[in-house]
Amino acid sequence: MSSLPICPECGSKFTYEDRRLFVCPECAHEWSPGAAVESSEGEKVFKDANGNVLQDGDSVTVIKDLKIKGTSQVVKVGMKIRNIRLVDGDHDIDCKIDGIGAMKLKSEFVKKV
Repeated sequence: MSSLPICPECGSKFTYEDRRLFVCPECAHEWSPGAAVESSEGEKVFKDANGNVLQDGDSVTVIKDLKIKGTSQVVKVGMKIRNIRLVDGDHDIDCKIDGIGAMKLKSEFVKKV
């Protein structure tokens, strides 16, 4: 029996892993393993790239160079970001980065400090 999660969109148990994503063959929904997951109480649990649970106010470190759309700036690997806020949506971290300003990040590109 596989230990793959069920699809969060349609509830199908026939999910499979494709590189770093889980895919549902029934509804074509794709999601990352570090994405938000529903807890037993119905609230979302956000996890970083290593699977650690994130909370509002945590400090995180960027694990990959991230190009900023529309500019020539880059958020470099190892940059520490303090006091994050978790929000619903595609980019689930709201933060303020020194020298860059307010940004939204995906939790799969950070690790908890």
